[in-house]
Amino acid sequence: MCTNDPMPSNPLPRSSRRIILIVALLNLAGMVMEVVVAALIGSASLFADAADFLEDLLINGLVLLAAGWPLDSRRRASMWLAGLILIPAVAAFVTAAWKVVTGQPPQALTLSGTAVAAMTINLICALLLVSIRNGGGALVRGAWLAARNDVLANALILIAGLITLVWASVWPDVVVGVVVGVINIGAAKEVLEAARAETPELELAEDED
Repeated sequence: MCTNDPMPSNPLPRSSRRIILIVALLNLAGMVMEVVVAALIGSASLFADAADFLEDLLINGLVLLAAGWPLDSRRRASMWLAGLILIPAVAAFVTAAWKVVTGQPPQALTLSGTAVAAMTINLICALLLVSIRNGGGALVRGAWLAARNDVLANALILIAGLITLVWASVWPDVVVGVVVGVINIGAAKEVLEAARAETPELELAEDED
């Protein structure tokens, strides 16, 4: 009997789902922290990175929901995932433009300290996800890519804070905000490519039904 949908792929093991849930909760905490601090000190890069945490929260939630879906449904979800990764890119460009208009640099010490805290959270998430990044298709790989890229973004924010300590200018924060946006555009491209790579497997499953 032929069906339109291939058989569901194997769901993630319970241990992997637990890891993803922990990562989602860590990203929720990081998002709240950065939104509050960014609002207090007026930082474009922290606003962009807070959007990163929101993106990661949505990604990991999607991974938990879609783990046992049919392959074609997971591939479509991966396409949506690539769109979610673009959220912080847009946020970074908008907030960077806003900072250029206002011209007020953020508080350097608070910016640097928040970057260190955020980097710690993202590093923990990346280490948790590294062991399962190849076991759940494009969705899980997208979650790991997001965590990995966020560690790099936090390092850049830390550098911006240190530069602002000696040069009270809006530009370090603005430049890092734009770079974070570009990083996320690259991550979205990688997720799209991973999702498309699942197409032959999908077609084979359809042929066998």
